Amino acid sequence: MARLTPLSRERCLDLLASVPVGRVVFTMRALPAIRPVNHLVDGDTIVIRSNLGTGLASSATADGAVVVAYEADVIDLERRTGWTVVVTGAARLVLDEERLNRYEGQLQPWVDDTMNCVIGIDCDLVTGYELGRAG
Repeated sequence: MARLTPLSRERCLDLLASVPVGRVVFTMRALPAIRPVNHLVDGDTIVIRSNLGTGLASSATADGAVVVAYEADVIDLERRTGWTVVVTGAARLVLDEERLNRYEGQLQPWVDDTMNCVIGIDCDLVTGYELGRAG
């Protein structure tokens, strides 16, 4: 039997930074939408790249008017162990030239599509759990 153990905020952000891919959850036409994306963690911000024509990028603004969730995990199906982290926060376009250039250099898109904007997601609410063997 397995046990779920809550993780600290610091441990959650460390785990999130240890993997290159997660899923962003946002609202598109009043319905939940989920997209897999590659990311990086910069302090208390998750950084992703997107296309200004997509649902998330067209909703995100410089003042952080759109709230999203971001989730990443690693699960070992054979051992039934792993972890999951969920971050909820405001998503906004990164407009600062210095940060924009740095993020564009560090975060290369995995898909063959135009990624003409960078989105920062504030880590306002951070929760996570480790799935481990009991005893």
